[in-house]
Amino acid sequence: MTPWPRRDDEDPAPIVELRRGAAAGPRPPGNVRRAAADIGGSRHFDPPLRAAALATSARLIPGRGVPLARHLSVLAECRPPTAPRVWTDVEALTAASCYAARARRDALSGGADIVRGNFDGVRLLRPAQLSPTARSQLYAAVGEYCSAAGRPQMGARFGAEALLFADTPGLRYRALSVMALARALNGEVHLAETTVDEASTLFRENGWDEAEAAYAEMLARGTIAVVRMDVEGLERVAARLRSAHGDDAYALFSADAFEVGASMFTQDFGTALAAARNLLLSGRRRSSHRMLRYLVVSVMSDLMIAHGDHLGALDLLRPYESPEGHGACFAMQRSAALLALGREQELLAGTDECVSADLDHCLRTLVPVLARRAIALLRTGNERGARESMRTALLLVARNGMSAAPFSMLPRTETAALVGDALRSHPEVVGTLAPVLQKLDLVTAGDERVASPVALTPRERELAVLLRSRRTTSEIALARGVSVNTIKSQLRSIYRKLEVTTRVEAARRLDEIDV
Repeated sequence: MTPWPRRDDEDPAPIVELRRGAAAGPRPPGNVRRAAADIGGSRHFDPPLRAAALATSARLIPGRGVPLARHLSVLAECRPPTAPRVWTDVEALTAASCYAARARRDALSGGADIVRGNFDGVRLLRPAQLSPTARSQLYAAVGEYCSAAGRPQMGARFGAEALLFADTPGLRYRALSVMALARALNGEVHLAETTVDEASTLFRENGWDEAEAAYAEMLARGTIAVVRMDVEGLERVAARLRSAHGDDAYALFSADAFEVGASMFTQDFGTALAAARNLLLSGRRRSSHRMLRYLVVSVMSDLMIAHGDHLGALDLLRPYESPEGHGACFAMQRSAALLALGREQELLAGTDECVSADLDHCLRTLVPVLARRAIALLRTGNERGARESMRTALLLVARNGMSAAPFSMLPRTETAALVGDALRSHPEVVGTLAPVLQKLDLVTAGDERVASPVALTPRERELAVLLRSRRTTSEIALARGVSVNTIKSQLRSIYRKLEVTTRVEAARRLDEIDV
C-alpha cells in the first residue's frame, strides 16, 4: 500500500507503522500488543489504517497534539468495528477513532444504526476485556458522534459513561467536553454550564496548548449562548474557534454560524440573512457540521418569518427532515410560519409526533413546539390543552435555565394570557422566570391585526396573505398543494366579498382593512 506523505508535525511512531505495517513500529503497551493478535471486528483495517486509528485515538486526548486532518478524512470513510467476538483495547480505540472521525467530518449517513450495532443503550453487546482508558475513549467518541448526528440525549449518556471510567485528567476533560455539548444541545443549560466550566478549569490547570482545546467544549459554549440569546457569548466563542482552530474549515464555518446568530439577536437582520445565505449556498457548507448547518437554516427561516415571508420560510424548510431525537426539529421551525399563516390545524398535525410519549424528543426544540401548540390549541377552542401546553413549556424553561427564545414571534396578547395562567398555577417559578418574563414583550410579536369587516373563511384568509406576494397563481397553487383551478375559484370568492375585480384591487383593499 502506498504510504501517505509525511508531515513535519506527525509523530515518528505512527509514521513507522504506516510505512512498515503495525508490527514494524515501536512495541505498543501490553494490553494493546496482546490484543493485536485478535482484532476481530477491525479485521478489515490493514496495518497502515489501524496505525492511523491508534494515532488518532491518542490525539483525541489533550497533551499529545491534535488529530491529523488526513487521518480523520480516511477514518471517516470507515465503518467502526461491529460486534467483535471480544472487545479489546485495539478494537475499542479503533472504533473510537472512527466514531470521532465521522463526527468531525460530518460522515453521519449511518445515523444511529452504527451505534446500535455495538450497543444496547450504553452497554456493549459483546463481551469486553477493556482497560478503563480504552472504555472511556470509546464511550466519549460515541457520545461525540451521537451529538453530531442530532441525538444529544444519547450523547449525554455516553459522555457520563466516559466520565465514569476516566482515570486521567485528559480523559476526564474529554468526557466533560462531550457531556457539556450534549447537555447544551438538549437545552439543559444549567447542567451544561456547570459541566463546561469544570472542563475549562481542568484544561487551564493542566496547562495544555490552546490548539488542543476540545471543539466540543467550544460548541457547548456556543450552543449555550444561542439558547440564552447571549450575543457577547456567541462572539467570544466565534473568536476562540478562529484562534484555536483557524486551519480547520469546519471550525471556521461554526464560528461564522454563531456570528449569524449574534446578528439576528441584535436585530441586524440584513447582515444575518446575507451571511446565512452565503454559508448555505457557498461551497463552505461541504466542510461543515450538520447541527451548525441546521442552526443556520433555522436562523434563516426565522428571519424570513420576521420579514413576513412565511411561505418562503416553508419553502426553505421543505427539504429538511428532523434527525432521530429531533436535536434539530424542522416541525418546530415550520410551526412558526404555520401559526403566522393561521394554519393551526396543520401546525397541530405536524407536531403531534413531537409531543408523543414514544419520541425521546430533544428538550431544547420541544419547548418552542409546546409554546406554539398552546397558541394553536387556544385558537381552535381547546383552552384546557392550551393551558397545559404552555404550562409545560414554562416549567421546562424554568428547570433548565432557558431564555425567552422559545416564545419568539408568538402573538403577544395570547401568549401573555397563557403565561399568566401558568404562573398563577405555579407561583414558585415566578422568581426563576423573572429574566424570561422581562423579555417577553421584546420577543413576542405585536397584535396589529384587527377584526376584518369582510367575512373571509380561514382558507381565504391564508390565500389573502399570498395575494400581496409576487407569486403567480400557479406558484401559489403549488405552495398550497392544490390545483390552479381551486386557487382561481377561491380568488373569485375573495374578489366577490371584497367587491373588486382584479388582484391589484384586492391587495389594496386587503391592506385597507388590515387582513
